Amino acid sequence: MRVLVLGGGDVGGSVARLLCEQRHEVTVVERDPERAAWLDDELDARVLCGVASQAGLLFQAGATTADVCLALTGDDETNLLAGSVAKAMGARRSTARVYAPFYRDVDAFDYRRHLGLDRLLDVEFLTAMELARRIREPGAMLIEHFIGGELEMQDVLIAKPSASTGRPLSELRLPSEVRVAAINREGAVSIASANDRVEVGDRVTLLGERAQVENVKKLFQTQSAVKRNVVVAGGGETGLSVAAVLEKRNYNVKILDSRRERCEFLARRLTKTTVVFGDARRRDVLAEQRVGNADVFIACAGGDEDNIMACVEAGELGAKFLAAVVEQPDYANVVGKLGIDEVVSPYEVIGRQVEGLMHTGALVFQNSRLLAGSIDVLELEVEADSPATRLPLKDLELPKPSLIAAVIRENAVLAPNATFVFRPGDAVLALCDARNVATFVPTFERD
Repeated sequence: MRVLVLGGGDVGGSVARLLCEQRHEVTVVERDPERAAWLDDELDARVLCGVASQAGLLFQAGATTADVCLALTGDDETNLLAGSVAKAMGARRSTARVYAPFYRDVDAFDYRRHLGLDRLLDVEFLTAMELARRIREPGAMLIEHFIGGELEMQDVLIAKPSASTGRPLSELRLPSEVRVAAINREGAVSIASANDRVEVGDRVTLLGERAQVENVKKLFQTQSAVKRNVVVAGGGETGLSVAAVLEKRNYNVKILDSRRERCEFLARRLTKTTVVFGDARRRDVLAEQRVGNADVFIACAGGDEDNIMACVEAGELGAKFLAAVVEQPDYANVVGKLGIDEVVSPYEVIGRQVEGLMHTGALVFQNSRLLAGSIDVLELEVEADSPATRLPLKDLELPKPSLIAAVIRENAVLAPNATFVFRPGDAVLALCDARNVATFVPTFERD
């Protein structure tokens, strides 16, 4: 595929290297002449030096024929403008990296849709979501957002019998904006069907409109589990995001940051989290905050060495589960020996996102790691003159098992029934057995 990478810094450079290793045809645009020269020597890619948002340079870089444009500079506005211009010039898919969280807030304003972008990538937010998923517990948390954040996927652990257990899913009268997407029973994950019944001990994956998913969870959760204590070291965007996710679930969260002004900001943003002004790199601060009593300690305070040392100190004080954000791959073999349970690399997180985008045709994004077993989560865009636009859903020859979980049409979340007919431009979220993806996708592509 022809891939245009705008920005050759740490994130853009690592992504460009990954794509070159996968034999894609890569062009990199980098503003700094010295960095551009280094990339030209290091990568099997075409490298241009200049400002990524300039239309003339984008034309020279091949935006008009690019399969994918990835705007990954260190400046949000440059990424949004450059990605939008590249899309308007002809790039089939265009994605922009953003740092400021308000760019992802579709309730305030949908920047992605307004600028014609296919996806926004927030490295810090994605890293936080990965940290949240790595926390081990019986009802292992699953948090993922799809199609510009308009759909959300969450897990629910069925703890005891209720009105939702032992009955076919078709009888549960769930709101149309929410589906039971998958059922995990004793480690075996299957795509849910209308006749499936939920049993005690199952983990149920709910998928749908964000606000409605929270309401539906109450139908399945009949008792509260014991709250776990989590300490987050570092109140940057990653720390803020992971605390915001955990405080809404079954966790007592405390976050430490060494910047007083940032602590005041965190206290305004977090409603249930205890915010502490203190340096998580200091053992006496960790001891004073009783980090030894924590069930989970997450270090995302800054540099790799600081995060690793904070975890080591927390572990020696008695924290039960240790997780750290570590960028350098050289540390991968070290952290395990130091007793750190989980390490999340922002570069690996963004790399997996980019890999999921490397598709042509109707397939926009493919996630093969989210659900256990052989189930892939697919985001598709229905093309004109495709079989999906000519026949109702019940008559489409889709391979089984598969599930059309939701459709976004003109900003509305739709739950398709048997007589539903797709329209060109519909955004579709589907679950499919990984072995059948190649036969599933053509239904949504132009003949």
